[in-house]
Amino acid sequence: QVQLVESGGGSVQAGTSLRLSCAASGITFNNYAVAWFRQAPGKEREFVGVLFRNANTYYGDAVKGRFTISRGGTSNTLYLQMDTLRPDDTAAYYCAEGSAILSSIRNINAYAYWGQGNQVTVSS
Repeated sequence: QVQLVESGGGSVQAGTSLRLSCAASGITFNNYAVAWFRQAPGKEREFVGVLFRNANTYYGDAVKGRFTISRGGTSNTLYLQMDTLRPDDTAAYYCAEGSAILSSIRNINAYAYWGQGNQVTVSS
């Protein structure tokens, strides 16, 4: 059984940093595309970024240059380093895994497995 569990969220001030983690069981991240999405209240789930198994990464325009996705030392942990946080980064953050290709990385249907979500709140 595949399970993804996010952690590391919380409430921070604008301009600071936070790192989210996603721990996987039943699957290894090395074999799939792994991504982060976020969803603010009343809004659709938004693509944050993706890490392909060849180590290529792609980011949404809203976070490009501020957020970084990486794998941990084991193949079962994914990180999202968030720097220079802004109030509009406030959302529930989800990790996801699937067989997405470059043309489908922003499509939530390209990902088969999802974490439960982890809240990040950024105050001004």
